[in-house]
Amino acid sequence: MKKVVALLLTLTLAMSLLAGCGGQSSGGDSTPAEGDAPAGIQLSGSVSLNGSTSMEKVVGALNEQFMADNSGVSVTYDPTGSGAGIEAASNGSADIGLSSRALKDEETAAGLTGTTVALDGIAVIVNPANGVEDLTVEQIAQIFSGEITDWSQVGGQSGTISCIGREAGSGTRDGFESITGTTDACKLDQELTSTGAVIEAVAGNPNAIGYASLSSVEGKATVKAVTVDGVACTEETVLDGSYAIQRPFVLVTKDGTALSTQAQAWFDFATSAAANDLITAAGAVPVAK
Repeated sequence: MKKVVALLLTLTLAMSLLAGCGGQSSGGDSTPAEGDAPAGIQLSGSVSLNGSTSMEKVVGALNEQFMADNSGVSVTYDPTGSGAGIEAASNGSADIGLSSRALKDEETAAGLTGTTVALDGIAVIVNPANGVEDLTVEQIAQIFSGEITDWSQVGGQSGTISCIGREAGSGTRDGFESITGTTDACKLDQELTSTGAVIEAVAGNPNAIGYASLSSVEGKATVKAVTVDGVACTEETVLDGSYAIQRPFVLVTKDGTALSTQAQAWFDFATSAAANDLITAAGAVPVAK
C-alpha cells in the first residue's frame, strides 16, 4: 500500500513539473520575435523645394538639420524666386513652393495655401561710405520712384542716387513696393535676379541704394542698413512690428494634393517650435509657438 501511495505521489510531481514547463514556454511566446516591425518609421526618398532666394539661409538651416535627423531623405532647394516657386507648387514640379511674400487673392482662389514659417525684415541698404544713416518710408518711396535723385536731398553728400532692385516676380520686390507704395512706380538702374546680386551691386557703388532680406545682410560689412523712421531692422523690431518694411516667409502647397510622407515630415518640422532656434540663427523671426 505504501508503495502504491509513493508511486502516485511520484506521478503527481512529474505531471506538475511538465505543466510548469508548458507555462514557461507559453510565456516565452509573448516576447516579440526578432524581425517584428519597429515602432518608428524610417523615412526615405526626396523632397523638392523651389522659390524665394531670400529664404536661402532659413531653408538651408532647416534642410541640414532635417537630413541629419533623417539620413534616408534628400532635400533639394532650387532658388528661382517667389513667383517661380508659387508656380512650381501649383503645377506640381516641386513638393513645396517658397515665397517671401503673402499669397495674393487670385493665387489662393486658384487652389494654393500659404503657411507662414517666419517673418523677415526687408533692410534698406546703402554703401558703407554713404553718410546717410536714416530715411523715412516716404523718402525711400520718393527715391525709388525718382522724385529724389541726389543724396544731398536727404542729408548726404552730393551724388546721383543709383537704385538697385529685384526682378518682377520677386517676393522681396513685391513686399518692398507694397509697403512703400511704389508698385509699378520704381525706376531702377539695375534690376537683378537674386538677393546676393543686389548686395554685391550696392557694395560696389558708393551712390547705390537697394533692399535685401535681413537674414542676408546681417553680419555683412560690405553694405550698411539704414534705419527706417528711426527704427533699425532687427529680429526684435520685426517681431514687435515697429520696423515698417517686413514680410512673411511662406511655404506654398496645393490644395487637394497630399504631400509625400517625407515632404509632410519636412513641412511639419519647419513649422514646429523645434525649428525656432534654427530659424533665429538664420536671421529670421520664427512664428511657431
